[in-house]
Amino acid sequence: MHIVLLSGGSGKRLWPLSNDVRSKQFIKLFRREDGSYESMVQRVYRQIMAVDADATVTIATSKAQVSALHNQLGGDVGICVEPCRRDTFPAIALASAYLADVRHIDPEEPVVVCPVDPYVGEDYFEALRELSRQADKGEANLVLMGIEPTYPSEKYGYILPESAEHTAFVKAFREKPTEDVAREYIEQGALWNGGVFAFKLRYMLGKAHELFDFADYQDLFARYGEMAKISFDYAVAEKEKKIQVQRFSGEWKDMGTWNTLTEAMEEPVIGKGMMNKECSGVHIVNEMDVPVLAMGLHDVVISASPEGILVSDKGQSSYIKPFVDSFEQQVMFAEKSWGSFKIVDVEERSLTIKVTLNAGHSMNYHSHKSRDEVWTVIAGEGRAVVDGQQRRIGVGDVVTMPAGCRHTVFADTELKMIEVQLGEDITVRDKQKFELD
Repeated sequence: MHIVLLSGGSGKRLWPLSNDVRSKQFIKLFRREDGSYESMVQRVYRQIMAVDADATVTIATSKAQVSALHNQLGGDVGICVEPCRRDTFPAIALASAYLADVRHIDPEEPVVVCPVDPYVGEDYFEALRELSRQADKGEANLVLMGIEPTYPSEKYGYILPESAEHTAFVKAFREKPTEDVAREYIEQGALWNGGVFAFKLRYMLGKAHELFDFADYQDLFARYGEMAKISFDYAVAEKEKKIQVQRFSGEWKDMGTWNTLTEAMEEPVIGKGMMNKECSGVHIVNEMDVPVLAMGLHDVVISASPEGILVSDKGQSSYIKPFVDSFEQQVMFAEKSWGSFKIVDVEERSLTIKVTLNAGHSMNYHSHKSRDEVWTVIAGEGRAVVDGQQRRIGVGDVVTMPAGCRHTVFADTELKMIEVQLGEDITVRDKQKFELD
């Protein structure tokens, strides 16, 4: 199978665990067999590989998510990076050109596109394989997955098939309705549109060229900002005449809000937390090193991270976004391709950060014009380079870097440091990168 996973999101609806660089799909909430936790993107990627170890997986995403994807999936995963945000059709067009020109996929091969963050079982990925086979037949230019509704949802668009067969041609699409209208659609045999579909690569490349004149992937990438912002449904699906839908009746949950996410959590408490016996329907997710105690609460989610603390009725948690939009706060936690960082203290003239470098990784060789830095090693071993001079470092060692000096650090094992930044202008813009011999 050739699969394109759409990885977007701004990290608002699952605040405070998500932020502008850590979208919901990177939050580790699902327990593995060994007791550790994995994120939505790790879970979906693992499930794909379990069903088809030879699958070609390409993740279409923004620049802000590339480091987190490499951190969680490794450096070998295929990533198609959007130079800027447009909409779903430009993202799919760019990914199609990437498959053809960078990964050299035969234009006659079928491609499946799906979101990166549904909570699904193995049968979903078997259904993706079936969707790919149906697209390969060429009976239709586009084959959608139609999800059997479990309730009259107002959150999804609906697909009306021409018949009740497993695979049927599409009669019509319907926009997100009211609950009463959704109930009418379901009585007519409508299916949820979960944004999952398959096509032959040649077909999507043709659609891309119809709507935007470009030579190849490199040309499209360079001129991507010129593309109109347009959704895939509006640009392609709703205008296509030869379009089919395949039914899927297995487990499928959209992890878009705290309410739906807690439904998929296997345990009520992750991190330091506890509740008394009078609590019911309560979930605690705590990334802090302080305990959270809940007493006598019902149908509530409590989440704590360096970004903030949320205490919300589960139903009301769906309306979190406008409140989070009003916050003015720098990113307090992020995963990078080299490791992660967590801001632990912010003062007017100082910033204290806990930095974790993965074994075998390093920072860029860089300098700062307006701030001094001090590293204190609290775990692991590595090598620090300051103005071209290398020294070995371990637990208890302190490295001081005045403003203007060039510096980096290499992790021989997992390396943890407390980094203190001191200066009048502590910003991400105060950084100049250099080549290191």
